[in-house]
Amino acid sequence: MIDQKVQIMEIERFAIHDGPGIRSVVFFQGCPLHCPWCANPESQQIKTHLFHSESKCTGCGHCLEHCPKQALYADDHHIKYHENCCIHCNKCVFGCLQSALSWVGKSCTIEEILKEIEKDDAYYQESQGGVTLSGGEVFTQFAALKSLLKELKKRNYHICIETCGEFETRLLEEVLGNVDLFLFDMKHSRADKLYQVTGGHLDLIKHNIQTIAQYHPDHIIIRVPVIPGFNDEYEVIEEIVEFAHQNKISKVELLPFHNLGKSKYDQMGIPYQYQSVPNMKAADLEKYTDIFLKYHVEGILGNKVLK
Repeated sequence: MIDQKVQIMEIERFAIHDGPGIRSVVFFQGCPLHCPWCANPESQQIKTHLFHSESKCTGCGHCLEHCPKQALYADDHHIKYHENCCIHCNKCVFGCLQSALSWVGKSCTIEEILKEIEKDDAYYQESQGGVTLSGGEVFTQFAALKSLLKELKKRNYHICIETCGEFETRLLEEVLGNVDLFLFDMKHSRADKLYQVTGGHLDLIKHNIQTIAQYHPDHIIIRVPVIPGFNDEYEVIEEIVEFAHQNKISKVELLPFHNLGKSKYDQMGIPYQYQSVPNMKAADLEKYTDIFLKYHVEGILGNKVLK
């Protein structure tokens, strides 16, 4: 159903880090986890968010004056809005002379997504790229995901899904044949720690990985965002790589922590717990090299590949 609606954050064109070749990445909204380091906090709820840049704002009040429903209000120098009043007319955004306001998150049809993707068909073919569906968590909007996958497959795109794995296995089984590659997050090897910090259920995530691996272990890359103080212990990384080896998954990618999402938290007016944590460098991941050699698993450590 190409007229089916889906709530997304954006469609990123010419992406090169989320699957092979040049890709378009469709970022879905909605996620069952609440990772405190999340680089896309606007992805966690299925809704439109108001972003307010305090560095651009002069406090002139024009945005408040332009709102026909008096939905906007100032809260400790941050512009917020009453959801039950706002009609998303954009008059506040257009009325801001400093471009300090913007809305993030929109509802669009599958047909509109396909039209945007088709703009870069020549680049996908030349680079052996395709389309990546990311989030948030794409399985949160499963009906729309299933319809979009069918339409993409009809057009012979290489399809990649980036997922945290927190969804019912029966949903995975319904779409497995329409996905070429899973970039599968595994954030921790200890169930209690994962649940305490993110709300994730390790047994479910492992089971979903194993469901794919029993048929197509080569269709999975396990991804580990390496977060200081959460999962950066040597033993935790080793347990994740060992799990990959046991399930014949040949690639594990370690993603060094970055705080590039900090500005989004500021613009949404919510606290960021990793404010004072410095960015990791690819060199910080080299201490895990021996793990990959021990289990004969290909390691992608930032910009370095171990085979």
